[in-house]
Amino acid sequence: MHKNTNRVISYIDGFNFYFGLRSKGWRNYYWLDYAALTRAYVQNHQTFIHCHYFTARISDRSGNNGQSAQNQKLWLEAVESRSDTTCHYGQYLAKKQQCKSCGASWTSHEEKMTDVNIATQLILDAYDDKFDTAIIMSGDSDLTTPIKMLRERFENKRFVVAFPPGRESFHLGEVATAHTYIRKNKLRKSLLPDTLKNRAGYEVKRPDAWR
Repeated sequence: MHKNTNRVISYIDGFNFYFGLRSKGWRNYYWLDYAALTRAYVQNHQTFIHCHYFTARISDRSGNNGQSAQNQKLWLEAVESRSDTTCHYGQYLAKKQQCKSCGASWTSHEEKMTDVNIATQLILDAYDDKFDTAIIMSGDSDLTTPIKMLRERFENKRFVVAFPPGRESFHLGEVATAHTYIRKNKLRKSLLPDTLKNRAGYEVKRPDAWR
């Protein structure tokens, strides 16, 4: 690699991106290849290095998330078969909820640790000099402080925020070197093949609900 090449690594906030797509009703873009999406933003003087994807495995303990958990499992198997993407997992935790008016209670689930995991990987890669440009695909304002501090410490590195559809943070965009919005035309060109093999050599197919 030429010493003057600008190296690009992307950091994807999985749940933030998913809920943005869901808010738009764009389920046909759930079957995304985030490394390919990153390459769509890599310029001629730059070189794509790697994609880090951050998520949590959906729990089906309640019996309510069966199909969603299965669809996510298929997508993760497809992505984990690729050498250009690494998946990082947080936790999907049960949380007790109660209505203040009627006292009714129920259990919901929420994803934890993604913002911490993204910040940690960003810091490690910056200090290990793994990238010249980091593309952070998220609209989570919790990433504002780590990006601000990294920009102050590494003046020669660029931290570009790409807001997923339906997701935006004024503060996050303000502290980034630059920010942009991920449009439908980029998504359309960045889908995984409908069928591919997982690491065990078995076929993985795009769920019908994601077409």
